[in-house]
Amino acid sequence: MILMLLAGVGVGIGASFSGLGGGFLMVPLLLFLGYSAQKAVGTSFLAILVISASALLAHNKLANVDYRTGILLGLGGILGAQIGARLLEHVSTANFKKVFAVILAGLAGYLFFRS
Repeated sequence: MILMLLAGVGVGIGASFSGLGGGFLMVPLLLFLGYSAQKAVGTSFLAILVISASALLAHNKLANVDYRTGILLGLGGILGAQIGARLLEHVSTANFKKVFAVILAGLAGYLFFRS
């Protein structure tokens, strides 16, 4: 339980700092702990909801929130989230790990070489 709280602190810092939502840290942690891909993703979204609410409050105090854009992205994300959750049901945990790793590596490479 304490390990999960400490992991949550780390994810909260990473999510609030980078804006990546914490899933890039939470999902691999849960997979490492033996969760299936579907359970890891679902559980990380609950944690991300709590972390995101806290990060929103902190960034709002610093006047770093564009509410119009955020709401529009969120509304589009509602549809995408429903589609993604249903797609994940058809992917094995082993294949999910590979796809997730490729996405993270691709994102890392893009961000590294873009600057």
